[in-house]
Amino acid sequence: MSDEITFDDFMKVDVRAGVIIRAEPYPEARKPAIKLWIDFGGDIGEKKTSAQITAHYTPEALIGTQVMAVVNFPPRQIGKFMSEVLVLGLPDADGEVVLARPEFDVPIGGRLH
Repeated sequence: MSDEITFDDFMKVDVRAGVIIRAEPYPEARKPAIKLWIDFGGDIGEKKTSAQITAHYTPEALIGTQVMAVVNFPPRQIGKFMSEVLVLGLPDADGEVVLARPEFDVPIGGRLH
């Protein structure tokens, strides 16, 4: 378990629901990855990222999928691709990433609370 934080610390992390509108293979990445373009609607709009999720997902199957992502980290250069958000996931029994997704469809841009 990580160090204990306050509720105010938690509120600084802005986790939102978005929908994947575009996905492409990222063969230039050091580890197999997929480039994602995610629509968060409203003031946030479309953001891009890459994710090491190739064990369970293909780019084609991800289109239209709702995901959860941290939207208030600064952009980060991942190889030749600029990542603007951090998509959330959990490791399966083999350590491969499984996306954290809402159980039911939610409005895009909705904030985790």
